[in-house]
Amino acid sequence: MRIHILGIGGTFMAGMARLAVALGHQVSGSDAALYPPMSTQLDELGVAIFEGYDDLTPLANADLIVIGNALSRGAPVVEYVLNHDLRYMSGPEWLERFVLPGRHVIAVAGTHGKTTVSSLVTWMLEYAGLEPGFLVGGVLENFSISARLGAGRYFVIEADEYDTAFFDKRSKFVHYHPRTLIINNLEYDHADIFPDLGAIQRQFHHLIRTVPGEAQILVAAEQPAIDDTLQLGCWSEVTRFGRDAGCDWQFQWQDGEQRHIALISPDGTHASGPTPLMGLHNAWNVCAAAAAAAHLGVTPKDALDALTGFTSVRRRLELRGQRNGVSVYDDFAHHPTAIAATIAALRGGMSSGRIITLLELRSNTMAMGIHKSTLGAALAGADSVAILTRPDLSWTPSEELATERGINYYADPDIMARDIAAQALPGDHILVMSNGAFANIHDKLLEHL
Repeated sequence: MRIHILGIGGTFMAGMARLAVALGHQVSGSDAALYPPMSTQLDELGVAIFEGYDDLTPLANADLIVIGNALSRGAPVVEYVLNHDLRYMSGPEWLERFVLPGRHVIAVAGTHGKTTVSSLVTWMLEYAGLEPGFLVGGVLENFSISARLGAGRYFVIEADEYDTAFFDKRSKFVHYHPRTLIINNLEYDHADIFPDLGAIQRQFHHLIRTVPGEAQILVAAEQPAIDDTLQLGCWSEVTRFGRDAGCDWQFQWQDGEQRHIALISPDGTHASGPTPLMGLHNAWNVCAAAAAAAHLGVTPKDALDALTGFTSVRRRLELRGQRNGVSVYDDFAHHPTAIAATIAALRGGMSSGRIITLLELRSNTMAMGIHKSTLGAALAGADSVAILTRPDLSWTPSEELATERGINYYADPDIMARDIAAQALPGDHILVMSNGAFANIHDKLLEHL
């Protein structure tokens, strides 16, 4: 089949393209802009890429058009598909029809940590010899790719609550029908499509309604929004993980060290071992992944042993380089909870020096100012903060955050990189946080350093 993907540059759609190629389809795609690492993966696959949506030739030649959720009615390319009665569907529907049938799907949902937990589960299953398939919203360093068809029965997928397509406003994850579901946390986000937390909870309830009674739902403790969502109706076994002794799966730091974790499973089995992941939030992530792997027969010991070879995910506290004693990190955090957790994780993993935090207010929710009341507090753990303002912001950070703490503001990433590099001292840690490219500021910092 000849498949053309509209919006192929996104992590989900680029991963879908890889799966389609593995199934023997002829794949091409269009996007407004493509950049690494997804553009690199597509080039390696030999996928024909069309930059922009002006060229309509590949649409006319395709047997199926897969339309990403970034495209809306009124876009000329969408109107062309509709006017010419071309066959089309969404990416999640394509997965539901052509990849997931007959597979045991492990879906990882929640506001934060989806990519990390998906990657951990995938690697634990791989370590156990189960050869899982996967589709994750980032590049798994252990595999150097974001998606794989896999040879085994299991398929791990990052289950996003964002809407499916312009013609299907349900969350993507309702298409996946998991038999193992992780709900890692639940907070308000994606303010561009959800009016409040209750609207997000309703979508998670719709997801829970698709989970078989014989399946397992793993939920994080200390999350009232998850408990409230379960009260809307749940027909599957629920297993809780967390720090409290009353949890089915319990974790704790071993001897107070943040690089050594101990797990207690529901049957009382104890396992412990080192972890390469910094921070309390990653202890939660490891516990969630180990619990999911156990549902598929992987022992807690084997799950923790797998961590010795785990190399995390790009853009999750990823060390991009060191120059003259200064370390530059890249992280995807763009929600106050994730920002605070990332800063705390870096603080706990360093022995000296300052944390200089650079933040790009890029997500739709941040641009709308939804979290402006909590953002200042989330940044409080850093020694120095610089924020890149953008022309699309509907609020003025320098006015709204001025009372929270002293923050430097920049409109030009080049000037920001120059100034921050000049201020950095040996032993400092520069933490760059954005859900976008941040104008490639990481390389600019390293050049100036």
